[in-house]
Amino acid sequence: MAELAELEDPKTREVNEKHGDDHGVNLSKLRALAKRLKTQQELASRLWETDDTAARLLAILICRPKAFERDELDVMLREARTPKVHDWLVNYVVKKNPHSEELRLAWSADPDPVVASAGWALTTERVAKKPEGLDLAGLLDVIEAQMKEAPARLQWAMNHCLAEIGIEHPEHRTRAVDIGERLEVLKDYPTSPGCTSPFAPVWITEMVRRQHDT
Repeated sequence: MAELAELEDPKTREVNEKHGDDHGVNLSKLRALAKRLKTQQELASRLWETDDTAARLLAILICRPKAFERDELDVMLREARTPKVHDWLVNYVVKKNPHSEELRLAWSADPDPVVASAGWALTTERVAKKPEGLDLAGLLDVIEAQMKEAPARLQWAMNHCLAEIGIEHPEHRTRAVDIGERLEVLKDYPTSPGCTSPFAPVWITEMVRRQHDT
């Protein structure tokens, strides 16, 4: 904790707080610290218990993803107060855990939109990597009915799923683009030069073009 306190930088904190993340540690320095510590499950658990955002990010980097029980991960996700901790927990831990499919189904149906967004993130991973058994048309039905009015984090996760269906599954591409165009979610999202817009029709078209170019 003392080392993390030394890495704290007020300017970094200022930038992070605009995104809802209450820490001021440069992530490259955090990763370097994690590399030095290597995997330490016991230390990771103790760091998580501090409820400090930088400590929790470090915990995620040094834990053993497969060591967690299903209920432990459910509690941790609900405790993850900040977007970065939430995203890292889902991407670096839950996706590698044997209970990920069970959690995907439970979280997708959760009334808490932030928890539900984690379910959608896991669904998006399956859309891209392991779509067998997924009802893609059914997912598009839900996105079409609910994405426009969904709270920001859940909307973002649903939109990512919509784009991934359109990119990876040509038979659903026309419908995915059409849903995106009609709902206009993230259409006006500010995009930096050289980056792809998160507006699904633009995102799908650009990624498909790149696939054809390679």
